[in-house]
Amino acid sequence: MISWLFALVIICTSCGSARNAFDAGHKFPVEKLQRDYTVFREVLEESHPSIDWYIDPDSMRHYFDWGYSQLRDSMTEPQFRSVLSYVIAKVHCGHTSTRYSKEYIHYLDTADLPMFPMSIKVLDNDTVILNNTLKRSDITIPRGTVLTRFEGQPFISVIDSMSGYIPGDGYNRSYLNQTLSNRGAFGAWLRLISGLKPSYEFSYLDSVGTEQSFRFRLVEPPKRDSSRKSIIPVIREKLKRRERREEELLYARSIQIDTALSAGYMTVNTFNNHNRLTSFFKCSFRELRKGNINNLVIDIRSNGGGNVKHSTLLTRFLADKPFKLADSLYAVNKRSKYGEHIQYNWFTGIFFSMITKKKQDGKYHFGYFERHVYKPKKKNHYNGNVYVLTGPNSFSAAALFARAVKGQQNIKLVGEETGGASYGNSAWFIPDVTLPETHIRFRLPKFRLVIDKHSAKDGRGVLPDIEVKPTRASIMANVDPKVELVRELIISNNGRQARNK
Repeated sequence: MISWLFALVIICTSCGSARNAFDAGHKFPVEKLQRDYTVFREVLEESHPSIDWYIDPDSMRHYFDWGYSQLRDSMTEPQFRSVLSYVIAKVHCGHTSTRYSKEYIHYLDTADLPMFPMSIKVLDNDTVILNNTLKRSDITIPRGTVLTRFEGQPFISVIDSMSGYIPGDGYNRSYLNQTLSNRGAFGAWLRLISGLKPSYEFSYLDSVGTEQSFRFRLVEPPKRDSSRKSIIPVIREKLKRRERREEELLYARSIQIDTALSAGYMTVNTFNNHNRLTSFFKCSFRELRKGNINNLVIDIRSNGGGNVKHSTLLTRFLADKPFKLADSLYAVNKRSKYGEHIQYNWFTGIFFSMITKKKQDGKYHFGYFERHVYKPKKKNHYNGNVYVLTGPNSFSAAALFARAVKGQQNIKLVGEETGGASYGNSAWFIPDVTLPETHIRFRLPKFRLVIDKHSAKDGRGVLPDIEVKPTRASIMANVDPKVELVRELIISNNGRQARNK
C-alpha cells in the first residue's frame, strides 16, 4: 500500500513538474516558423473578407513576403509574434490581431515579471506622463510632464515606430495613439516589439522647460501573500461573489440622474452579453420618462463593442426614424482548407448555410441584416437633448451606434473620433486561428459589414459634431473637458428653455 502511494506521489509530482516546465525563452527552428507563417498567410488570403480593403493587393503581398524574409534564424515566441503583428497590422482591421499561445499567456500571468512603471498619453503635439510608479527621493516627475526622448530617440519617432505593429480600422491615427495611451499599454507593446530591458532612459522638460534625462529600472511586482488564510464561511463567500457581480454590472453600465439639471448621465462601457443590458436600457428610459428628464448624456468612450443586438436596442430608444444596420454583410467562404487550425470550423459550414446565401458576386451574404429595417421604440422613447461622448476607445458596435445616431437633430456627438471605422468593419463572427507549431493565435473575422455604401471609405472613424480633446492642462488638472463642456451646454439649454416658457 505504501509503495502504491509513493508511486502516486511521484507521478503527480512529475505531472506537476511537466506542467510548470514551460520555457519562455525556447526558440523555434526556422522550418517550424516557416510552416506557421505559411498557414498564417494562406488563411488570411483565403478567408479574411477585407484583406485588401484599405491596402492594394500588391502592397499586401509585399508585406507578406517581407514577413517571410525575416525568418532567417530561430526565434522565441514573442520574436515571431512581433513579425506577425507587424504584417497583420497592414490589413488595417482592428478586429484582426495576434495573441500569444495559451501556454505563454499562462506564463505571463504567473511569472511575476518586472513591470514597466509608466503610462503615457499621446496628444496631438506632445507625449506626456499619465501616471507612473517611479520612486526616487531626489526627483519628482509629475503627471502631465512632457516627454521628449526615449532611449535617445525622439518620443514621436518611437510612437510612430510602435504604431506600425498595432491593428486598427483604416487609417485612424487617434486610435493608434490611444492604444499606446491606455494604462500599461506602452510597456506591453514595448515588451512584444523588442523585449523589455532592465532599465531605460527618457528625457523630459522640467518645470522651467529645460530638458532633463532620467534612467529608471523596471519595477518588481508586489509580493503575493502566501500566508495561510482563515477559512471564510460559505455564506460570506456567496455575498462576496454577489458584490463582485454587482460591481461588474455597475462598471459595465450605469445611470445617474441629476434632477436639478434635469439630466441623466448614462455610462455604457460595453455591449457584451451577460451584462443585463436589455433590462438596464428598458428601466433607464422608463425612469427618464417618469422623471421628465430633458437632457441625456451617453458615455461610450470606453466601449470596445460587443453584441450589436444591444447597440441596436439603444439606438431604437433614441432614433427618430427607421434605420438599417448595414447595406451589406457577407463572408467570402463557408469553410477553410485549414479548418483543423480554426476555432469552430466544424460547424461553420452548417451555421453559414442557415444564415447566409451565396449571391452572384460569389460572396455569402447575411441577407437578414442587409434587408431588415429597425423601427424606433414607441414605449419610453427618448426625445430630449442627447449628448453622446465618443473617443478612440469607442470601437466596433459602439462605433455603429455613434454612426447610427449621428446627424439626428436632437443628438450631438461630443469628444473625439471613434476608433471604429465609420464606413464599416470586419467582425461579427471572429474565431481564433491557432498556428500548429508555436500555438500563437490570431483573430479571423469572417464577415465584412458596410454601413452605407454611398458614404466615403476614407479610413476614418465617426467624427464628433463637437470636437473636444484632452490637453496637457486638462491632464495636469485631472479634469474631464468633455464632461465639463456638456454640463455647460445643458445649463445653457435649460436657461434657453426657461426663457421661452
